[in-house]
Amino acid sequence: MQVKKYPEVDVGRNSSLYFAVGLNLMLFLTYLALEHKTVSKQEVMVQVVPTNKIFDEDIPVIKWNKSVPPPPPPAPKIQSIENLEIVDDKTLVNESLFESTETNQNEIVQDYQYDTDPVSVAEVTVAEVEEDIEVPFAIIENVPVFPGCEGLSENEKSECFKTKMLQHVTDNFEYPERALEIGIQGKVHVFFKIDKYGKVKDIKTRGPDKMLEEEAFRIINVLPKMIPGKQRGNPVSVPYSIPINFQFRGE
Repeated sequence: MQVKKYPEVDVGRNSSLYFAVGLNLMLFLTYLALEHKTVSKQEVMVQVVPTNKIFDEDIPVIKWNKSVPPPPPPAPKIQSIENLEIVDDKTLVNESLFESTETNQNEIVQDYQYDTDPVSVAEVTVAEVEEDIEVPFAIIENVPVFPGCEGLSENEKSECFKTKMLQHVTDNFEYPERALEIGIQGKVHVFFKIDKYGKVKDIKTRGPDKMLEEEAFRIINVLPKMIPGKQRGNPVSVPYSIPINFQFRGE
């Protein structure tokens, strides 16, 4: 490469220096641009409350004079006593003596011991309270005996009881005419007890209609008297239940 005649005016002689300075300057500006933080500005409405008028409340000042004593309290009312009798000190007055009516346990025991004769233990009678024990039909030792089932074994008496019960319902069954006209039918469950005297009591019914329940009640209420059931040789009450089906013929 040929050297120019005037090297001091050569433009490209310091180009590498200028390039390095420009590169550093650009890097510095890029760093500032990346690190620059911006904060969003929100509009804030500021309202100014005028305080030109000031409201002052005058509090009255009460002066208390210590030299003036407080007013005296009101005088108590004096009730007038009527029929007041003035008695001379030398006159004897008969005063009534009021005895105490209170007593204690010792006086009561003492009066009882002197006023009444003692009672011996042999003269005290204890009343026996009869207990109405209920034993279910399925577990009772001796089932109630329906009339006509006497002289059979326990299993035979149980089966005979059920057969006689169904026969009784069939023989005494009457369909209520009103229920038949309306077309009411269904099953009525009847619950009752055979007490220790062999009588039927506490009859309860549950069914679809009141007329059917009344008829089922009537059927069970005319059951004959039975031999009561026994548990360990003692007569007891036996609860029993039976369903009575009210249904039209041919259905």
